[in-house]
Amino acid sequence: MSKIKLNVLGISYSQTQSGAYALVLAEEDGERRIPIIIGGFEAQAIAIQLEGLKPPRPLTHDLFLSFASSFGISIVEINIYKLEEGVFYSKLICDDGQKQMTVDARTSDAIALALRFRCSIYTTEDILSKSGIVIDIEPESKEDQPSASSQMFTEPSPGTRKSKDELRDFSLTELKNMLKDAVKNENYEKASDIRDEINRRSKKS
Repeated sequence: MSKIKLNVLGISYSQTQSGAYALVLAEEDGERRIPIIIGGFEAQAIAIQLEGLKPPRPLTHDLFLSFASSFGISIVEINIYKLEEGVFYSKLICDDGQKQMTVDARTSDAIALALRFRCSIYTTEDILSKSGIVIDIEPESKEDQPSASSQMFTEPSPGTRKSKDELRDFSLTELKNMLKDAVKNENYEKASDIRDEINRRSKKS
């Protein structure tokens, strides 16, 4: 099964869940993006590493890096290998110089560790086709494009997100148009919910 490389695009506040954030992963050689809802602690761990900040005391993921490195263990890659009922499943591919080992991990933890070990993040075409949001926007000049860090922790706009129940009242055409608008406005959590509703209807048809 071919692997598709992903990059961490940024983090934004959750539009509805207090203390939650939307982590956005971007297809390296394409325009699809995967929004993943994560907790505040994991968001902080990822944001600190993206910004190149060093906390006064090591966070849990920093401790994991130090511990593994002390015993000659490295993480060579992260694989997001399954998507089930909206939950992403990941595994760490570890190497101690003699053999490779696979360790199951939450995707948010896996991403935080990937940034620290400077290893690649991969997923499959199947997962991207199910969860990826296709970006169909005119490309901006480099001067106009925001950096990954500037996209992090963007305050939510009030009234920009429909509940999952409300989405069921819209037609498929309306949902597809709403999805384009959500992506254009970088409201990835809303886009994720709309995408899930479209996929739910596709399964029934």
